[in-house]
Amino acid sequence: MTSRFRFASEISNDPLPFGTIAMLITPKVTETSQLTIVKAGLNPGDGHNFHKHPRQEEVIYILSGTVEQWVDRDSHVLAAGDSAFIPAGMVHASFNIGKGDATLLAIFGPCVGDGFESVEVAADAPWNTMRG
Repeated sequence: MTSRFRFASEISNDPLPFGTIAMLITPKVTETSQLTIVKAGLNPGDGHNFHKHPRQEEVIYILSGTVEQWVDRDSHVLAAGDSAFIPAGMVHASFNIGKGDATLLAIFGPCVGDGFESVEVAADAPWNTMRG
């Protein structure tokens, strides 16, 4: 059964190679059909390398830390309160360039599958040469 509410005690922070992920709002746990919201933690010096979401737009909102955010071939340093919009299918990446952990919210729309889909492209040209 789905709910319209999510409580912190119900949400797990699952490990990723570059940090953590917490699935906050997904079709499995709420009545959402258009939005998925994920909280990601990035370890210092790590990040989610170049990837894309073919059928979803994304907004990234920085909660804490310092993030080198790429959208296509453009990058900016973002801090708490800053955000980035990524159109569907556009390659992007997020790297923690600070000394402490970085935390961000990723908001996807519409929902795809269990919430979002990600296609990794970091090994492909030109993305494999984008960060010196």
